[in-house]
Amino acid sequence: MPRRPGPGPDDLDADLFGDPDDLTDGPGDGAAAPALTDELDLHTFVPRECADVVAEYLRAAQAAGMTRVRIIHGKGTGTLRRIVHGVLDRHPAVRGYRLADERGGSWGATLVELHPPRP
Repeated sequence: MPRRPGPGPDDLDADLFGDPDDLTDGPGDGAAAPALTDELDLHTFVPRECADVVAEYLRAAQAAGMTRVRIIHGKGTGTLRRIVHGVLDRHPAVRGYRLADERGGSWGATLVELHPPRP
């Protein structure tokens, strides 16, 4: 299916659907915090904020004892993938990472191995 014209998930200036502040809703606002899973889908975040979202997610995943996570950045133009990999290159929780080649060679996600949490 051809891509529709206009901003997409990998465009830096795209105003997408989600607000990263929704992840940190505090008590009293009536919203429950989303459960931490081993998968982070960046399609709902504004691309310019994805680096911070990924860094915080990795910190929380490591603290929760996870050793492997999957970050979905999409294929697109590769901008989000480069942002994610830049964070992964510098983040102290990351032991290593590789592009996911699941379901027939998809490069829309990255698999990350994390160091165990420090005591």
